[in-house]
This record gives sequence, C-alpha cells and structure tokens, in this order.
Amino acid sequence: MAEMVQDVSEADKRHLVELVKELRRSNAVLRAETDMYERYISRLDPRDLVPQPLSDSLGAAAASQLEIGGGRGRKIKTRTMALEQLQRLTLEQKCDMAQRELDETREDLEKLKESSERVLHNYKATLEEADIRLVEVKKASYEFDRDVAKVLREKRGVMMGAEKVIRYFEDRMRAKDTLVEKLRLKNAALHVQKRKLQLQLRQKEEMGEALHEVDFQQLKIENSQYLKRIDERNQDILRLKLLAGNTLQVLNSYKKKLQSMTCESKLLSSDIASRKEMLVKIEEETLQAEEERAKAETLNRKLRGQLADFRVPHVLQYITAKASHSQLEQSVRAWERKVKISEMALKTHTKTWNKLKKAAGAGPVTAR
Repeated sequence: MAEMVQDVSEADKRHLVELVKELRRSNAVLRAETDMYERYISRLDPRDLVPQPLSDSLGAAAASQLEIGGGRGRKIKTRTMALEQLQRLTLEQKCDMAQRELDETREDLEKLKESSERVLHNYKATLEEADIRLVEVKKASYEFDRDVAKVLREKRGVMMGAEKVIRYFEDRMRAKDTLVEKLRLKNAALHVQKRKLQLQLRQKEEMGEALHEVDFQQLKIENSQYLKRIDERNQDILRLKLLAGNTLQVLNSYKKKLQSMTCESKLLSSDIASRKEMLVKIEEETLQAEEERAKAETLNRKLRGQLADFRVPHVLQYITAKASHSQLEQSVRAWERKVKISEMALKTHTKTWNKLKKAAGAGPVTAR
C-alpha cells in the first residue's frame, strides 16, 4: 500500500512538473504577445485611442439583446458579455498587428544596420586617418633624424648653428602649406562638383526622372547580387592563386629536375665525345693493325714460300763447308795478327826514321 502511495505521489510530481513547464511556456508566449501589443499601442496616435460611444461600438445583436432582456440584472449581464466580446481581438487583427510589428522591427533593424554601418565607416575612416598620420609622423621622424640628428651624432665636437634647424622646420612648414593649399583647391573643386550634382538632381526631380524608393531597392538587390558575384570571383581568384602556387612549386621541382638532367646530359655528352674520340683512335689503330697484319701476312707467305723451297744439303757437304769455314776464319785471324804486327813494325820504323831525319835537319816523315 505504501509503495502504491509512493508511486502515485511520484506520478503526481511529474505531472505537476509538466504542468509548471507548460504554464511557463504559455506565460512566456503571453508575455511576448503582451509586449508586442504594448509596442503597437505605443506607436498609435493618442486620438485613435479615444473610446467610442456604446451605441456605436455595440452591434445590432448586442443592441437587440439590451432591448429584449428583461430586468436590470439581465441587462447588466448582457452588457458585460457584449463588452467582453468587443474587447477580444480577432485572428485577423492579431495577424495584422503582428505583421505591422514585423515591418516595424525590420525597419528598426534596417535603421540600426545603417547607423551601425555609418559608425563602422567612421571608425574605419578614423583608423585610416590614424594610420596615415602615423606613417607621416614616422616619415617626418626619419627625415629629421636623417637630416639633423644624424649630423649631430656624427659631429659631436662641432657646434651646429640653429639656422639649419630653423631652415629645416621652415621647409617643412612650407611643404605643409603647399599641401594645405592643394587640399583646399581640391575641396573647392569637390564643392563645385557637389553643387553641379545637386543641381542635376533637382532638375531630374522637377522633370520627374528622380529615383524612387523602388529604384533604390532594385539597386540594393543588384548591388547584393554583384557583391555575391564579387565574392564568388574572389573565391575563384583565391582558388586560382592556390592552384598557381601549387603549379609554381611543381614547376620549380621540374626546373630542378631539368637542371640536374641538363648537368647529367652535359656529362653524358662529354663522355660520348670522349668515347667517339676513343672510337676514332681505335678505328685508326685497327686500320694500322690491319695494314701491319697484311704486311706480316705477306711476309709470312713469302717466308713460307722460301721455307717450302728450302733444300737441306747433305751431311758430308755440311761438315766440309763447316771445316772450310773454320779454316778460313783461322786464316783470317792469322792475317789480322800479321797486319797488326806489320803496323806496329811500321810505326816503330817511322819513329826511328823521324828521329834520324830530325837529327839530320830534315822534316819528319809521316807513316802511311
């Protein structure tokens, strides 16, 4: 029994929690609807909020009910019900109010967007002006440091006159005055152009050729379309830039490969040239070897022919020729010794004769 009571209490708690959540959601919806009605009423003209007479506000049915009802209590009850019916809004009125509030909200958003864009544009212009001023200040500081401060740092012992500094600032002031005059003339030209454009716009308005709100809306739509196209083109440009970067990397890699292949081709060309020269030398040596081979072959055939025609003599003839050869050699050696002895004797007799001739007073005799 206690478990059943506990289960029932848990189910009741969950049901109450769901009811509370549903009430909160409905209250939030009613609060939003009430806020919308309050904003709608705050935008209305106070003269439109004046209550109308009862005879005008009540319909034919409500008037008949007031006339037919018998008794004072029935008349009050009928009047209260009629007023409650008049105070309730129909679905069309609610939709009309919601549509008006939506239009007003869109207009507020557009105005807020335009004001935000103006503020953002002003901030951007201020930042750009600050950047320009910063660049000008840096440039002026660099020029002052280059023209004046650097000279002071390099020539510490030399006293620099104030005329140079004054002349520098006078030149800067004259340059600023010239720039101000140029900007003034440009501003005057822009004012003249502005007056001309205003005059043209006034003439167009008088002639009925001025732009209306619909034209501006059309221009906004076209501008948004062109901006979308510009974004697409920018995306295409970024994609093409990435593709160009990748292509450039591939091209650089191929250039490196081409350079290495060119070096290798030069090495191979030199190797081929050296091989060709070697081949020419080998061919020349081959021709020379062929000629020598032909000569050797001719000599070999000649020697073979001589060898084929050679006849060996008899042994006794060989021994006899050998013995006679040895005897002739011995006789040649004997004669050579006799000739040497005779030459020595001639020299001795020639010396003796010369001595005698010298002693006798005559000239010496030369031995033959």
